[in-house]
Amino acid sequence: MNAPHVVVVMGVSGTGKSTVGQALAAELGVPYAEADGFHPPANIAKMSGGTPLDDADRAPWLDAIGAWARGRTGLGGVVSCSALKRTYRDRLRAAAPGLCFLHLTGERSLIAERLDGRRDHFMPGALLDSQFAALEPLQADECGTAVPVTADPASVTAQAVAALARCPAPTPVTHP
Repeated sequence: MNAPHVVVVMGVSGTGKSTVGQALAAELGVPYAEADGFHPPANIAKMSGGTPLDDADRAPWLDAIGAWARGRTGLGGVVSCSALKRTYRDRLRAAAPGLCFLHLTGERSLIAERLDGRRDHFMPGALLDSQFAALEPLQADECGTAVPVTADPASVTAQAVAALARCPAPTPVTHP
């Protein structure tokens, strides 16, 4: 990329947001933040119990991610965040204008298979349908790109780097 972007790696649970996000951050030489770390304990308990979050649950989580992204504006960074709905992405962009989104995509059957193989994550596969139902893909006026996750993580990351290089340069920001 021409300038250091703040990239939000988005998609439903099981697409590899954390894996690709960490690899992308390493490739770009910028910090990585795991969005799950921004959830308050009540959100994790709710999801662990098989209950999807509602918009009120997500608001403080999105605000915390937005604050992190704002602090990285002009410096670059990568954060994973489902960002399933346009309104969520708009909220993140309001906090940190110039965000670029990397939407990891995959067929429901592939993602379900991946979730079935996970053992150490609080997000149960039973919530996958609710995530696909909520998903609103990136729109033409949103900075970002979609990359399928059918290949191995290194290939997906390489595709992401190439696609993100075509994103418009972010507005320069000076930090104290």
